[in-house]
Amino acid sequence: QLQIVESGGGLVQPGGSLRLSCAASGFTSDYYAIGWFRQAPGKEREGVSCISSSDEDTYYADSVKGRFTISRDNARGTVFLQMNSLKPEDTAIYYCAAVKGFRLCVPWEYEYDNWGQGTQVTVSS
Repeated sequence: QLQIVESGGGLVQPGGSLRLSCAASGFTSDYYAIGWFRQAPGKEREGVSCISSSDEDTYYADSVKGRFTISRDNARGTVFLQMNSLKPEDTAIYYCAAVKGFRLCVPWEYEYDNWGQGTQVTVSS
């Protein structure tokens, strides 16, 4: 079982930035498609962004398009989610998820079988 560790969450003022990291030892030895999801209090978990196993395909939810950027550092086995111009409505627990193999990028939870514990992002003044 892949052990995913997210980091980088925290408290930030509106308009600020955070960079989330998602790391797992298996990311350096196999191909994985990676997704970022978030769940705000009282809401269902939603797909925020994802990157295909080849890194050629990415996806962003309309609510974060133009503000968030997903990227991968294969040498470090880490996927990043750079979040700029943060808004209070971005407040949520952010989860990293992975699925092994040559996979396209899809923002659906059921496609992913490895999940991290989540990291809290709070945007507030």
